Amino acid sequence: MKDYLINESWWISGIVYGLGLLVVILLVAYRQAWTKFLHEVRTELGKCSWPWDPEQTGLRKYKQLIDSTVVVIVSTILLAGYITGFDYLISNLVGLLVNF
Repeated sequence: MKDYLINESWWISGIVYGLGLLVVILLVAYRQAWTKFLHEVRTELGKCSWPWDPEQTGLRKYKQLIDSTVVVIVSTILLAGYITGFDYLISNLVGLLVNF
């Protein structure tokens, strides 16, 4: 029985196993809602237009996706640099005014 203890504590084990049992009960009780939700998600994903051509193979298939990802990463780095620089400038300006 001690093999099922979590962190050698009956309290923690009881809480974790109780929550697990609650999750299983809720999944069983609401299985129709879950299956309906998953079916709707699958249907909506089928309507999406994905950013690649299914006829192409290799990395060319994902060219638009890779290009968009690079643009997002570069934009994020530039924005982070701008915010950091502006924050540094404002912090020094406020520091000068406070010490003045």
